[in-house]
Amino acid sequence: MIRGMKRIVKVAISLPEDLLVAVDQARNTAGTTRSGFFRDAVKAQLQLGVTSEVDRYVAAYRAEPERAEEVAAAMASAVHLLAAEPFE
Repeated sequence: MIRGMKRIVKVAISLPEDLLVAVDQARNTAGTTRSGFFRDAVKAQLQLGVTSEVDRYVAAYRAEPERAEEVAAAMASAVHLLAAEPFE
């Protein structure tokens, strides 16, 4: 192996046929090979990092928190529902 050159390994994956057709269409449009397409897709996914459902929820909330009228509607619903509960 040439110094500084990374070893390339082959892998086999299973895909639904319709997904493979979509991959081939996209890679042809991009002018790349299947290997190049999957390599780029894996790199992009790894760059995104692993986020939990909670992380995604928090990010979405921060991007678009509820509006004042939504808070008011939720409060009104809560008051209405709690008013119907028998308290001792």
